[in-house]
Amino acid sequence: MADRDMVSSDITEVQPASGVPWLNIKEVTGDFVRGLWEEIPLFRLVLGTCPTLAVTTSATNGVGMGIATTFVLVASNIMISLLRKIIPDMIRIPAFIIVIASFVTVTDLMMAAFTPELHHALGIFIPLIVVNCIVLARAEAFASKNNIIRSTADGLGMGIGFTIVLILLGSVREILGNGTWFDMPALTGVMGLFDYEYQPMIVMVLPPGAFIGLGLLVALANKIEEKRKGKR
Repeated sequence: MADRDMVSSDITEVQPASGVPWLNIKEVTGDFVRGLWEEIPLFRLVLGTCPTLAVTTSATNGVGMGIATTFVLVASNIMISLLRKIIPDMIRIPAFIIVIASFVTVTDLMMAAFTPELHHALGIFIPLIVVNCIVLARAEAFASKNNIIRSTADGLGMGIGFTIVLILLGSVREILGNGTWFDMPALTGVMGLFDYEYQPMIVMVLPPGAFIGLGLLVALANKIEEKRKGKR
């Protein structure tokens, strides 16, 4: 009787807080939050820098690329998690790429149909999501080893974290380089109030500006992380 009580007690201890054996709320929350800071792709993992440097000439481009990448991340994570026990280990990478390419094709066609101007602005970098290191890395490191719920949370967290950085970098480059933000007057409007004409920093919308902006944001993120660790 005592042994039965002990086994019952052990089962109770390992039961997830949600009451569902395959759903652990704490784990799922951790998977989602991790991509927002602890493993934010561009600041911590330094992945996905090519599209980041290329398309972030405006905040609008950052939003578009971020949403497209997030959709592919989440959808491919879900599909790969579903197929993880079926895909042979020796061909897992080609299989992952086929799954990712399928969702990239859907994204490309949908953007061409519903947001043609944004699709034209992002150009070749939408199809190149297929080889985005973030998407393949999450498929290999996480989705192929975890269930659908956790894989969805991981893809969503990483995608949102990536999108936030794209918007930040796009905003900095657009404001300093054009004086606008989401095509609305920003510095141009402020300077106009004082009867001054804003002289754009053209370098910020050129390739060197992408490196300067990303470098400053990474430095700021590192400084925040140092202070955060110092308070522990």
